Amino acid sequence: MAAEVTRARVDAWTWAVRLFPTRSAAGAACRAGHVRVNGVRAKPATMVVPGDEVHVRGGERERVVLVQRLIVKRVGADVAVGCYLDRSPVVPPKEHRALVAQRDRGAGRPTKRDRRLIERLRGH
Repeated sequence: MAAEVTRARVDAWTWAVRLFPTRSAAGAACRAGHVRVNGVRAKPATMVVPGDEVHVRGGERERVVLVQRLIVKRVGADVAVGCYLDRSPVVPPKEHRALVAQRDRGAGRPTKRDRRLIERLRGH
């Protein structure tokens, strides 16, 4: 079992509880502004304590977790789940997601009419 600590770096903690596949990916997400602690943009060295709310934006969804226990060593998935309380919004089913404008491969550059239809679809 991993040793418990009183404070932990946000990049190490998010990696240890398996929100990111590697610690370098966790640090890169922090530097890119995809990680927030208590609503404030977090640098990789930002310290987290139990009770902090961590927002992680990545892929197709946003994860919102409440820090329950601090660890800095990567542990198994069943142990990692006990270190946070997941408050993430429910991911909508695929049929309810917004449509994405896709063009056929090799169709060339969009015409003015195509561009207007794409902008209308996106809501611009």
